Amino acid sequence: MLINKTDIRVRYKDTDAMGIVYYANYLVWFEVGRTEWIRSLGLSYRDLEKGGLFLPVIKASCDYKTPAHYDDELTVITWLESLRPVRLTFSYEIRCAGQLIAHGSTEHAFVNEEGRPVVLRKKNPFLWRKLSRALENDPAG
Repeated sequence: MLINKTDIRVRYKDTDAMGIVYYANYLVWFEVGRTEWIRSLGLSYRDLEKGGLFLPVIKASCDYKTPAHYDDELTVITWLESLRPVRLTFSYEIRCAGQLIAHGSTEHAFVNEEGRPVVLRKKNPFLWRKLSRALENDPAG
């Protein structure tokens, strides 16, 4: 499976008064990882949206193991966990100096401009093949 690693440094604004990362920022970092994972396929969210395909989050989870702090260097590891006709799920790990500090997932629906579900295989066969290959460990093809 295609795995992407994205490095992030914790900014001061990401933390509370104790210098610990605010919990919702992990979901933001999942988005950064997911965006870069899609970019590693040679695509962008913008390309998908120009083609009338949107991927709203319909479910998100995050398990926190140990807190991140101001100025920590983090790595967001992202991969496609599952692909179904109208949904897909990404999994994530966030690591600091190699140590797992959080992991989670986001589930997304494939929808059109009106927010109605679409079957990806019919709406965009090219993207369906690319995602299927990435899931099977052969994104190039």
